[in-house]
Amino acid sequence: MTLATTDLQQRIDAASAAGGGRVTVPAGEHLIGGLLLRSHVELHLEQGAVLRAVADYDAYAGNQVTVIAENSDRAILRASESRNVAITGPGRIIAPGNDYIIGEDKSVGTFTPAALRPRTLVFENCQGVRLDGFSVEDSPMWTLHLVACSGVAVTGVQIINNERLPNTDGIVIDSCTDVVVENVLIATADDGICLKTSRQGETIGRCRNVRVRNCRVASQSCALKLGTESFGDFEDIVFEDCIIERSNRGLGIFSRDGGEVRNVRFSRITLDCHETADGFWGSGEPITITLADRRASRPAGTVNGVVFEDSSGSAEGAINIVSVGAAPISNVTLARIHIEQRAGSFGNARCYDMRPTSADLAPPTGLAGRANAWVRDADGSIVGLVPYPGGLPGLFAPSVEGLAVTDVTFTRPSPLPNGWNPARIVTTA
Repeated sequence: MTLATTDLQQRIDAASAAGGGRVTVPAGEHLIGGLLLRSHVELHLEQGAVLRAVADYDAYAGNQVTVIAENSDRAILRASESRNVAITGPGRIIAPGNDYIIGEDKSVGTFTPAALRPRTLVFENCQGVRLDGFSVEDSPMWTLHLVACSGVAVTGVQIINNERLPNTDGIVIDSCTDVVVENVLIATADDGICLKTSRQGETIGRCRNVRVRNCRVASQSCALKLGTESFGDFEDIVFEDCIIERSNRGLGIFSRDGGEVRNVRFSRITLDCHETADGFWGSGEPITITLADRRASRPAGTVNGVVFEDSSGSAEGAINIVSVGAAPISNVTLARIHIEQRAGSFGNARCYDMRPTSADLAPPTGLAGRANAWVRDADGSIVGLVPYPGGLPGLFAPSVEGLAVTDVTFTRPSPLPNGWNPARIVTTA
């Protein structure tokens, strides 16, 4: 198959130079390397059109991005400093994720990824981004990374990745404002829809006014998440009317890097959360908020004003709201939450998980592990996993300032499995 990169790039460049317009990709397979999207150009993938990305990291050397993530410094499709840029249509983007598998981590049941992998779509410092209707398959790394963008609409997009390949997050909204994500379907091994505030030398910015609604997400990590990268603030964030299926964690907020979290709401979420091997962060929690100081030079920021409401489903872990840092978690409301709590096959839900810790930034010499994933202590236990006092409860929320719990119920097995706490709600450490 002949590379279509040059032809498509010339058409995109010409449309932009002429003031903008639509570049149509017709039905059929089109083999591409790196493509740079331009201002005022809509790349439209017709029914039956397939952009198939080559499995060669060097093919994207000219498509380098500013924000490096997991050693990835390039993208398959990229837009930078662009205005009114779009990808639309019912076609497909097929990335070469399976070609970046170099082994298997049998201790946690995942594949081992290559050190250098391209992200599939990266938009940096763009205003007016429209992504509508297309599908992405088999991303090697983060699938869609939005960095310091404003005025973003992601609608009707499908993301289907290998569910054993780490770091294949579905949508990463990084330091963006005025974002709507709706009617999106995601199935992936890592976080589903994740808000971050990263740092590249210095903090990029903050996440503000983000709405995620009517999405369906399956994730082997956390389906709907804020953090872990949290150098800037998060404010005015809403997740609503979403379905989470066969996921590890359901809803999560992770404060680690100094940015503050305030005014966040999760409403009308259906939950289906299961245990995973101990190398995965978390294990079957429907809701998690954790705060920990992983850098002595930059303590974690406060989490204040979070609402979880009108949500239900099944989970093999507990609801966790835990701060072990200097800053508090405060003013958290749980209202009309109904969870069927089931026993998992691993037993890992009997611990709450404070990862990532300082150990996860760089595994200490002599200890087994993978950076930003898991570290095993000398005795073989995972650093950051802490047994619940008294066993697995339904809700574990020690020392939360201003915790409001209204109509929160847990249906639990009878008799209780070994290692379960007879108390459904535990608010002391």
